[in-house]
Amino acid sequence: MCNNSLPEYAFIGRSNVGKSSLINLIINKKNLAKTSSYPGKTTSINNYLINNKCIIVDLPGYGYYRRSKLMKNNFLKIIKFYIRNTKNLICLFQLIDIRIPPQKKDLNFIKWLYKKKIFFCIIFTKIDKISNFVLNKNIFFYKKKIYKKYNYLNRFFKTSIKKKKYKINIINYINKLNFIFNKGN
Repeated sequence: MCNNSLPEYAFIGRSNVGKSSLINLIINKKNLAKTSSYPGKTTSINNYLINNKCIIVDLPGYGYYRRSKLMKNNFLKIIKFYIRNTKNLICLFQLIDIRIPPQKKDLNFIKWLYKKKIFFCIIFTKIDKISNFVLNKNIFFYKKKIYKKYNYLNRFFKTSIKKKKYKINIINYINKLNFIFNKGN
């Protein structure tokens, strides 16, 4: 946890969904956040100071099964402690691989965020790996499933790391939230 007065934006999702890769894309530094083709590379909370304006936070992935049950539970405890106790967490971005149907771990995490009244947005990743038809169908299905259960979703984004698509939408949103945060302080 960073002890400062800057706004924080955290990125979370299942292991290997592309959190670190997306952070590198947004920050425009290829190897700042450590990436790997194998799940579970991020094992701690990593903070990146961006232009002395905000902090981007790379959280460990949840749901990686090659780790011990104790280690997985510790990751989840650390993640939830960070989310509940960081006073300047402005937005949590939950990344979801749009190629696969809604996973229980993702939906349970959304449920927990909803219950704790944590402001979050969803970023659908790996959009370049499916057709536009399937992409739109899957996004519709996710939104329907989330709305049906919680009648709540702040905002969603889609992105492609390989094609560097739509990163500007996320950057603009963070800039907008920074502006609102700074206006209030």
